[in-house]
Amino acid sequence: MAKELEVKVPDIGNYDGVPVIDVLVKVGDQVEKETSLVTLESDKATMDVPAPEAGVIKSIQIKIGDKVSQGDAVLVLELAGAGGESGEAGGAKAAASSATTSAPSPPPSPPTGTPFGRIGRGREQSPLPLGEAARSAGEGAPSKSAAKLAVTIPDVGNYDHIPVIEVFVKDGDTVDKDAPLLTLESDKATMDVPAPEAGVVSGLKIKVGDKVSQGDAVCTLEVAGGTAEPQKAAAEEQKPTPTEKKTEAAPAQASTPAPVAATPASSDAIPYASPGLRKFARELGVNLARVSGSGPRGRITRDDVQSFVKRALSSPTPAAPGSSTSGSGIPAIPAVDFSQFGSIETKPLARIRKLSAAHLHRAWLNIPHVTQNDEADITELEAFRKSQSDELVAAGGGKLTLLPFIMKAVAKAIQTYPEFASSLSPDGESLIFKKYLHLGFAADTPNGLVVPVVRDVDKKGIVQLAQETGELAKKARDGKLKADEMKGGCFSISSLGGIGGSHFTPIVNAPEVGILGVSKSSIKPIWDGKAFQPRLMVPLSLSYDHRVIDGAYAARFIVLLVKLLQDLRRLAL
Repeated sequence: MAKELEVKVPDIGNYDGVPVIDVLVKVGDQVEKETSLVTLESDKATMDVPAPEAGVIKSIQIKIGDKVSQGDAVLVLELAGAGGESGEAGGAKAAASSATTSAPSPPPSPPTGTPFGRIGRGREQSPLPLGEAARSAGEGAPSKSAAKLAVTIPDVGNYDHIPVIEVFVKDGDTVDKDAPLLTLESDKATMDVPAPEAGVVSGLKIKVGDKVSQGDAVCTLEVAGGTAEPQKAAAEEQKPTPTEKKTEAAPAQASTPAPVAATPASSDAIPYASPGLRKFARELGVNLARVSGSGPRGRITRDDVQSFVKRALSSPTPAAPGSSTSGSGIPAIPAVDFSQFGSIETKPLARIRKLSAAHLHRAWLNIPHVTQNDEADITELEAFRKSQSDELVAAGGGKLTLLPFIMKAVAKAIQTYPEFASSLSPDGESLIFKKYLHLGFAADTPNGLVVPVVRDVDKKGIVQLAQETGELAKKARDGKLKADEMKGGCFSISSLGGIGGSHFTPIVNAPEVGILGVSKSSIKPIWDGKAFQPRLMVPLSLSYDHRVIDGAYAARFIVLLVKLLQDLRRLAL
């Protein structure tokens, strides 16, 4: 049977009844070694309890709001890859594991990556109890009787090169005894270094981003009314700073802020959150200084961070003054004074272009586009089209273009692959299938592209489709299209065949999930098995929303479309 391990509250110093402020796992979760399980917080500091081994959470004995002390049961962990054991060996290993979990053990060395936060400054603080070693935070300081006290990094347990994430003082500041001077943060906990006595700060040697270890110099405190120790103070003042001793210093904050983080935060805004929550925020790229806490005493919770991200993603970021509009947190394009390079002329953008630009920008940012390219042999179709078009013109009818044939073939293909006429629900949880088949087509006008919609394409013949597309295209050029004539499309077609080009990437016309781009046809030599034959080939570019359409589905769709265009008889099946 699988081996189970009871995880207990480790040595947290002279603290009892410490509140549990966060439970970071649930039953059934797979966790790695050193994964944070729960967060404890006294009135002084915050600490995460890590997993001693990798495994699966079998049961949890505590909940948020409980108060715990050293040795209290936290949860039961089923160790990963552990098989059943019997006899004295298995019993001995189980006993050893139990002893390892319940007895105080030195914390592991933190990773060299950047820290992810700090505890709040708005209440009294003292060093975080990282174990017995961290309990005496001021041991590194010399005697209180000195007029100048050399403040050094105290005993912080088996930790080296701990990042400095905050410095609260500067030279000349007057501080009280136990006032926080700076904050350190490992991957498991945060710790303030306090002033051992009241006095005036001088010779500050630490800055944000430095990595420090026990005994490194912090500053000198000029203590009023003491007996001077000038030689010792002078020696301490000349002690190399952590930056001088170490050639590398990690930045204090390396994470990329979430979209709304472009707004400057107050320099006094110090977020109040647990180390585990800080790591979660850093992974999402959230600057906690911009998150409002809903927990006790303003503590930031996991829900606060998730709500912040949702708001950031749903709200466009205001463009910085003097820059072009941007969206979704993308840095804005800086404004350029082009007149410095030569003469210029500024013309207002047509209303249609402005509306189209905003819509296409939203579609491009929100839809993961994929484009599938292919070519269809339309040699026979083109010959038939020309013969029928001549007859229609002679009879007083309109011109027969390639577009109605493509629309009819697209409608037939959608009937086989209906997801191309669907839309993703706003919550992203379901697909909306339409029982109608309306197709939009891009029409070029002097003021920009518009997309008229032809309704019930599957129920109309080629000639009727030719007449309707011709009428709608004329209305578009004359600026007489009604709003209702540009709504309700299931799928769009953008044909550039009359202009030129080979292939292109059309942008999906949201909330649709697919669009077909048609480029200019050309004669190409195609091998028929015996010889190369001149064939008229039309390039097709199918763009689709990859959240709804996968590659195989799209490939089948365009293969069927090619077959329909190559053999008109298939349209009658």
